Amino acid sequence: MSIKFPVYRPRFTGKEKDLVLDCLESTWISSKGKYIGQFESRFADYLGTAHAVAVSNGTVALHVALEALGIGPGDEVLLPTLTYIASANAITYTGATPVFVDSETAYWQMDPRELEARITPRTKAIMPVHLYGHACEMAPIMAIAKRHGLKVVEDCAEAIGTRDGDRLVGTFGDVASFSFFGNKTITTGEGGMVTTADPEIADKVRRLKGQGLAKDREYWHDLVGYNYRMTNICAAIGCAQMDAIEEVIAMKQAVAGWYREALSGLPAEVHGTRPGSFNSYWMVSILTDQAEDRDRLRAHLKEDGIETRPLFPPMHLMPVYQRPGERFARAEGLAQRGLNLPSYPELSRDDVAEISNSIARYFGRGEARR
Repeated sequence: MSIKFPVYRPRFTGKEKDLVLDCLESTWISSKGKYIGQFESRFADYLGTAHAVAVSNGTVALHVALEALGIGPGDEVLLPTLTYIASANAITYTGATPVFVDSETAYWQMDPRELEARITPRTKAIMPVHLYGHACEMAPIMAIAKRHGLKVVEDCAEAIGTRDGDRLVGTFGDVASFSFFGNKTITTGEGGMVTTADPEIADKVRRLKGQGLAKDREYWHDLVGYNYRMTNICAAIGCAQMDAIEEVIAMKQAVAGWYREALSGLPAEVHGTRPGSFNSYWMVSILTDQAEDRDRLRAHLKEDGIETRPLFPPMHLMPVYQRPGERFARAEGLAQRGLNLPSYPELSRDDVAEISNSIARYFGRGEARR
C-alpha cells in the first residue's frame, strides 16, 4: 500500500527557492554569507534572547552547548529516559554520563519530582527535553537547579513556539538547542541553533563550531573544535521559513484540535496540554488504552495508506545505555502505548477525518466524530 498520509512533510512558502537561488548566484554557498547572520538574528528576536548561533544540526547544537558549559568526563547530566537518542548521545560525546529520569504520565515530560533523587556529587546539569511539542514544567526544574548549583540545558528540538506560562521554551535555562531537520516545525533541511542570554557561552559555541578558531588571529586555533557550521544555503531556507512560523504553528494547532474532536470517545487519548502552557504540537500523538492495540492499530493504518511512528523507546532500554536493574515504569508504559499520527501543517479537516475514521474502524466504532 502506498502512503497517502505521511507522518510529516515540510511546508514551503515559495520564498525558499528565491533565497537559495540568490545564494547560488552569489557563490556564497558554504559557511559564510549574509543569510547565516540574518537567520541567527531573526531566530534570537523570535525567541527573545540575546544570542543565537546556527550549527549544522540539532544534535551538534546540544553537543557544543554542553561543552560550552564545561561539561566533560566524570560529570553527570540528568535527562528524561523518554526522548530521542540524540539527547543522550550528545552528553556521551562530551565524556559525561547521561542519568535518566522517569516521565510524568499526564503530559509525558520529565517528572520534576524524580529529579532530586537522581542527583549525586557528580551531577553538573539538567537537560529538560520538551517532548513532541509540549513544555517541561520549568519552574520546579529551575528551582532544583538553583538549589543544587546545576546548569540547565534545554533540548527544544521538537518545541519551537512552545510555551511554559508566558515564556517560550529555550529562554529558561543557561543554554538551549533547536533542530531544523526536515520534519520539524520549521526546517533548513538539516540544521540547528544554540541560544543563550550569556555572551561568554555564545562566544564559546561560535568557536567550538568553527574548529576552535581564535577570535583575533587568522588560522590560529587555541582549543579543539569541530566543523559544525551551518551553510548559507540552509540559513537562506531558514530565513524564508521564519516568515511563516506563526502561520505554521496555527495550522498545527488546528490539526491537533480536529484530531481531538474526531477521536473523542475512542479508546485512545490525544496528547494533552498542561494548563498554563502552550503545546505547539510538533507531533499529534495518541496513547491507546491497551498496549496490545498500539502495533495492531499501526498495522491497520498502514493498510489504509496512513504512516505512523511509535513513541521513542526509553533510553534506558537501549543496549548502549542499559544498566542492570534500571527500570522506569511510567516511561515504558507511555512508549508501549503511544504513536505519532500524521501531523504536517497542511492536513485539512477532511484529511484528519479520513485518518480518524480509519482509527475508529479499527476499534469497531464506525466513523469518528466530525
